[in-house]
Amino acid sequence: MSAPKIPSSLAPALWGAAGGAVLLAIVGFTWGGWVTAGTAERTAEQKASSAVVAALAPICVSQFQLTADATAKQDELKKIGLYDRNSFVEKAGWATMPGSTAPDSKVAQACADMIFKLKL
Repeated sequence: MSAPKIPSSLAPALWGAAGGAVLLAIVGFTWGGWVTAGTAERTAEQKASSAVVAALAPICVSQFQLTADATAKQDELKKIGLYDRNSFVEKAGWATMPGSTAPDSKVAQACADMIFKLKL
């Protein structure tokens, strides 16, 4: 028994289908917004982390505002270099959320930015 032969009239259609599938994948992943599962997971983790920071930074600012010498602390923060501001907020304890034992550096950075712009 021999293997069945593909009719010659069907070969161009098969090549066209294969080429179309490759082109569809290229267009879909390049311009269509398709992503792999790994990329989708990383994006979801980044967005979740950003949402947590956005929710906790105002709590940090509220904790800052409750300090007795908030205006003096804000002036002190404004004199500190950009890269040292988050450690200033961490050391003050404002970026340590209720129920936590350690400050969050991303929350501290966002909090420092908000305190810097705060009008007291």
